[in-house]
Amino acid sequence: MTGLKSQQLFERGRKVLIEGVSSASRGPSTFGGAPRYMSHGQGARLYDVDGNSYIDWMMAFGALPLGHAHPAVVETVAREVAGGTHFATALQVEVEVAEMLVDLLPHVEKVRFANTGTEAAMAAIRLARGHTGRRKIIKFEGHYHGWWDAVLLNTNPLPPTMFGHPNDPIRIPDSSGIPEEAWRDTIVVRWNDVEALERAMAIHGREAACLVTEGIMSNMGVIPPKPGYLLRMQDLCREYGALFYLDETVTGFRVAAGGCAELYGLDPDIVTYGKALGGGLPMAMIGGRNEVMSGLEWGKVLHYGTHNAGRLALSVTKVMLQTLLANDRAGFSVLRDRGLKMAEAFRTVARASNRHGVICQGVNSMFQIFFTDREVISDFREFCTHVDRLKFRDFTLRLMDKGIYMNPSATLHSLSSLAHSDADIAATAKAMAEVLDEMP
Repeated sequence: MTGLKSQQLFERGRKVLIEGVSSASRGPSTFGGAPRYMSHGQGARLYDVDGNSYIDWMMAFGALPLGHAHPAVVETVAREVAGGTHFATALQVEVEVAEMLVDLLPHVEKVRFANTGTEAAMAAIRLARGHTGRRKIIKFEGHYHGWWDAVLLNTNPLPPTMFGHPNDPIRIPDSSGIPEEAWRDTIVVRWNDVEALERAMAIHGREAACLVTEGIMSNMGVIPPKPGYLLRMQDLCREYGALFYLDETVTGFRVAAGGCAELYGLDPDIVTYGKALGGGLPMAMIGGRNEVMSGLEWGKVLHYGTHNAGRLALSVTKVMLQTLLANDRAGFSVLRDRGLKMAEAFRTVARASNRHGVICQGVNSMFQIFFTDREVISDFREFCTHVDRLKFRDFTLRLMDKGIYMNPSATLHSLSSLAHSDADIAATAKAMAEVLDEMP
């Protein structure tokens, strides 16, 4: 139950903020009422204004691989802020972090820093169009590449009557205020369906500037690619001359040191990173081969930004990378092992309870629970048709009452951090077992 202070803040907030918050994922459309207003975090825990403590499995939507208030991050910010918050000039740390990223990612020769995943995706697609001289872009049902007009199509759950044929999905803007001309050149394809992809590329491939995909569908929980699917996608891009754009905003520095590119053996032309890259501060980047990235030189393809490469965010990015890469990339092994262990702990609990149709899907540090009659959820259409999102919200809200914090939206997912312990996993599993037995 939402505490009194949170409820009071919600009532105050609604008078001056839309829905009392600054993003719909934090407000009543997700929580079904007043959200819990947080005051601070430490390690794997969040604390709300009513004094309640939670084991946090949301970790700022994946932006905190080190956990809350990691000592190295706290020390870095305190040291750097004393020298000024932002200069909007060239910086030594800018060069140092770029060198680290180029050394780490074999498919990246040059980088450009930005502030958010949305901004990075906008620049990446503009760059692809400039490089190829083509206008069309190809994206997938259920994949989210930011909230800008050209790609905000078919990212929210839809009723089956609106899907259209798997070979020709109906393009549905997710918002009012998006003119048709903004998405006229955006082609939407069913994901994890090789035949649908091959057909779309045969029709549109030679007019496509790029094909953009998440390596793991992360906007409908966690839906991994079928074996060989992403490699076939990459081959088709090469065949038709479209750039292969891998959006690692969510998966970057989460599923492996080299993200999905490393995990699935990919060699993308363009990548974008966000969320975890900044270790809790706003930071994103566009990266790729020099041949492609050189399009940004001298403003041939324009990308500006007063807050690009902020010194505080870059300093935290540097310490985040150093921490995860230390001792032969041990941090990434910890993220993976704790995520896999939490997912398996839930599966054990679900089998023992046997009262609900429920599964857990995950890839390394990412996992999501689906209330469903299916053994696996493979794409956007299956998610929309077979996942009980209201039951998931009930599940997470009950968990919050037991001190476990997960976002109530089934379209999102949970993540491990370096701060999570075996005790946190055991406490979470115990609470999950109690909730499954309590739920109707």
